[in-house]
Amino acid sequence: MSIEQQINTFLQKTPVIKKVLKRSYQLIMYATSPKVKSEGNIRRLTPEDEYEYFFGYYDKSPWNDTEDYILSLRAKNTTDSVAPDEPADIVLINAETEEIEIVGQTHTWNVQQGSMLQWLGPDYKTQILYNDYRDGKYCSVILDLQTREERVLVRSIYSVSNDGKTALSIDFSRLHRLRKGYGYSNIEDATKDDKCPDEAAIWKLDIETNEATSILKYTDFANFEKRSEMEDAEHKVNHLMLNPSGERFMVLHRWIKGSVTTTRLVTCDIDGSNMYNLSDDNMVSHCFWKNDEEIIGFARKKETGNGYYLMKDLTQDYTHLFAGIDSDGHPSYSPDRLKIATDTYPNRSRIQSVYVLDEQTEKVNEVAKVFAPFKYDNYFRCDLHPRWNRSGTKISIDAVFEGKRALYEIMLDEEDLK
Repeated sequence: MSIEQQINTFLQKTPVIKKVLKRSYQLIMYATSPKVKSEGNIRRLTPEDEYEYFFGYYDKSPWNDTEDYILSLRAKNTTDSVAPDEPADIVLINAETEEIEIVGQTHTWNVQQGSMLQWLGPDYKTQILYNDYRDGKYCSVILDLQTREERVLVRSIYSVSNDGKTALSIDFSRLHRLRKGYGYSNIEDATKDDKCPDEAAIWKLDIETNEATSILKYTDFANFEKRSEMEDAEHKVNHLMLNPSGERFMVLHRWIKGSVTTTRLVTCDIDGSNMYNLSDDNMVSHCFWKNDEEIIGFARKKETGNGYYLMKDLTQDYTHLFAGIDSDGHPSYSPDRLKIATDTYPNRSRIQSVYVLDEQTEKVNEVAKVFAPFKYDNYFRCDLHPRWNRSGTKISIDAVFEGKRALYEIMLDEEDLK
């Protein structure tokens, strides 16, 4: 564990002091470090105009199936609020001509995950899906790009199955209150006075029938393999992801007690049954399904500490990958499942890196690095969230090294993929 990580762990109980010391340290290190704006085969995908552009999270691809078009959000400002009331445009980018078209607008989005904008399976070509706020309620919208017809679903979505038939939803208002930058602010959290509500935490949405069913409550998580630290703690769920077949999903169960947040990784069948406590050593961060049985995740294991682990679902079997990497990132597998893309948070010089990792050889290729201005920090930070294109030859990132959020692609060559 690096000296920065040791200090960070020590300061977890004093967040205000931590924030001040972190910024002071970064300012000093930046002033004395070589200056880097960007390095790598990086190309801007979005216009250079008065707007900010970004896609969102790392578990979705902005490219359609044939890579003719790219999706993006467009907003006037992303540093005044982590979940603005002001709408953002849904933008379609022609990959060949770089021309953009405004195809919709969302009234509910945040700076980390956007509006869950994505191409809808199984073809990932003709329809897009995004969250919105209409008639005083959260919802999601399916837009057919050929007919421009809309279909409004009864709930905002978090994760969608590859066949486009099923989605999972959560309480985005509670998430916004407890994790700034990840939920939505349009509706006040109705559960704010209840630390562990006996209310729905996760819904299953049948996209074909437009029917939503509550499958798990907060109390279900709190009562599952209960730990003493959960007593009088405030509970939430986040980072849901369906496996490739859509038969099981993962979810991070987090509870907050004072200034301490504890996280475990739980997997479930699509109906909420067959819960399994996959990783419970107090810290799990970003994860991704390799296949229906295996999950890569940045987590803590008591025996070996923080790092990337390949975990086998429904067992306690795991493999520690890339032992030299002990800093958090956002991992995702290439379409052929042979490579892993991940990133870093800003280092002491405010530099973020993108890596392509080879699971078999454990080779680590740094394919790009970009500068992160101090304006984009803490809740307003711009995580790179690397995302593969459909053919596994490019990686998309959101970045701010040119002064504001924009969408970029990193073009990979044979050396990057060795």
